[in-house]
Amino acid sequence: MELALLLIYGSFLLFIFFYSIIQLHLAINFLKYIKKSHLPEVSKISEDDLPHVTVQLPVYNEMYVVERIIDAVAHFDYPKSKLEIQVLDDSTDESFDLAAVQISKLQESGLDISHIRRPDRKGFKAGALAYGTEIAKGEFIAIFDADFIPNADFLLETIPYFQNPKVGVVQTKWEHINEDYSLLTKLQAFGLDAHFTVEQIGRNRAGHFINFNGTAGVWRKECILDAGGWQSDTITEDLDLSYRAQLKGWQFYYLKDVGSPAELPVEMNALKSQQFRWTKGAAECAVKNLPKVLSKKGIGMGTKLNAVFHLLNSFIFICILATSVLSIPVLWVKSELADYAYLFNWASLFLLSFIILAFFYWISRPVSQRHGIKGVLNFIWNFPLFLAVSMGLSLHNSIAVLEGYSGKKTAFIRTPKFGLAESSGAWVDKNYRSLKISPLTFFEGLLAIYFAAGIFLAFYLKDYGLLPFHLMLFFGYSFVFLQSFRHSKLK
Repeated sequence: MELALLLIYGSFLLFIFFYSIIQLHLAINFLKYIKKSHLPEVSKISEDDLPHVTVQLPVYNEMYVVERIIDAVAHFDYPKSKLEIQVLDDSTDESFDLAAVQISKLQESGLDISHIRRPDRKGFKAGALAYGTEIAKGEFIAIFDADFIPNADFLLETIPYFQNPKVGVVQTKWEHINEDYSLLTKLQAFGLDAHFTVEQIGRNRAGHFINFNGTAGVWRKECILDAGGWQSDTITEDLDLSYRAQLKGWQFYYLKDVGSPAELPVEMNALKSQQFRWTKGAAECAVKNLPKVLSKKGIGMGTKLNAVFHLLNSFIFICILATSVLSIPVLWVKSELADYAYLFNWASLFLLSFIILAFFYWISRPVSQRHGIKGVLNFIWNFPLFLAVSMGLSLHNSIAVLEGYSGKKTAFIRTPKFGLAESSGAWVDKNYRSLKISPLTFFEGLLAIYFAAGIFLAFYLKDYGLLPFHLMLFFGYSFVFLQSFRHSKLK
């Protein structure tokens, strides 16, 4: 029994180790290519030669931000005669009327903007995009979620890269208008910045598959249709179509120097909703697309291996949850059975993985944030906090992943946004908040107590090897539990 426990524990730990090795590979690629674009130089396109572009805004009950995003894209620095805007509006509240008033005024000014309402919300966001794509006039389609505020030169910065006829997607970097709003937004920005620097650059420059991030990017319409169009059998339609397109041979470009500002979720339950969708959708995409990647001829082993860990990245939460829960029984086994001491060397993999991830996130920081003692201390503070909160979300995200692997279907739950910016603005009295406390929240509280017992056990057994791990788990689950409970009850 004890040996089986240790082998299961070691297996999950081994996946975490291999995952960190892939992250190290991406970090090395990032450092190799960061100083040079490795994208072809593109010439400026004259106004007469600019292609027709459709901008799609899929919205659903976005009363606090819908006017902001419509205003932003209406002010794009692009010839009006070659710009179409589709507001794909599935709203069931006053958001629809707010958008309608603004769209009417813009239509009177001569802008080609349409307010499109489907008969039903079938297929959720994927269904809305597919509906709009069928009637889109543009050769290229730019997509923005309602919480984004793209810069006026967005199209002029991205469209020139499509002069290469093999390019199907140009993705830009997400920026954050409210990063300093709270600790929660700072930690989200910390994690997202690593994806939009090390991961996207590391994969793209090495020729591996990357993903369109659902927003702040441009598609060639031909690419969408060739890859089978938007499909709603997963709740991460962006990742799904990205893989189907790249399997068809389309190239993706990631522009690290073109930023698209957006609003981060400020409320814990909104973040959990977003995380649930991302992690479950990734699991669904792995089931759907990973066999196709592995069986596809003409794809290098390096690209296939990166695709495996890219599509299985949400499995890391199951590994974290399993190793976390098993770590306390393992601590007892270690104290009672000296014969298995050699197996506890597996634990050193976690330490090595921790060092690799620290390096990964360190180099993802802007150079200006890595200088001096202040930059070092800031990282030493933020990195463990980010890991701790990520661990605290592992129960919630693991359930999402298991649902994705098992094929259980759920609705696409939008992430509520409140029109906040910088470090100001209130959200407590606004609509869309989740006021119900999920039963899962209480299990997160119980796990916080469980890992507090692990901290006590370390001192009782005088074995402090897992103490830092249990301290982070205790903080992470306590933070997630308290914030979930508090944000549900605030009025």
